[in-house]
Amino acid sequence: MQHLSMLPLPEKPRLMDIWHYDGDCSVQGVTEVDDMIERAALFSRAAHQAVGQQRKYTGEPYWRHPATVAKMVSAVETATAEMIAAAHLHDVLEDTAVTALDIEECFGQRVAVLVQELTDQFIDPDIGNRAHRKALERNRLAHVSPQAQTIKYADLIDNTTSIVARDPGFARVYLAEKRLLLEVMTAGDQALKRKAWRVLQEGEANTHGAAR
Repeated sequence: MQHLSMLPLPEKPRLMDIWHYDGDCSVQGVTEVDDMIERAALFSRAAHQAVGQQRKYTGEPYWRHPATVAKMVSAVETATAEMIAAAHLHDVLEDTAVTALDIEECFGQRVAVLVQELTDQFIDPDIGNRAHRKALERNRLAHVSPQAQTIKYADLIDNTTSIVARDPGFARVYLAEKRLLLEVMTAGDQALKRKAWRVLQEGEANTHGAAR
């Protein structure tokens, strides 16, 4: 994996000066960082910043999205440290140079499995058009673990809110896809699933109103 570095984290300046991936997931300037969740948050920020990734509509640093997802997951009654860490890391395999082996070495097998479950397996255009790829991914997500589905609900909530507010045209396509996904992705935390449905339905009402 490529060397990762990052500026101090304003919210938690005590944690680190610079993240150095050196094979043992150490953090320079800190004797021990035992908290898996904090290490995952730092790792996610470093990985996404290393490739200069930004949110599509706002231009804000991308790592804020997985941080928001992790915050939602942390509020779930049955959330584990592994689930919250995976929420922070859920996009690193798709979007950065991080590998599944890197995640396993730093955070353990369970976190690596969750992140792999959350990584889109059908992004190659050669597989087919968008509708076909989304159908394949939907079928896959219907069978991932309840823990991964819980994280995915939080991901959908944050993405839906952003897309509906900033791109009503694409939102109509996106919301139709997510409705089909929520219909089959039923095993995660039920309270968070209900929230995902509420956000989806509010988005549908807003975009249909804008279209009239």
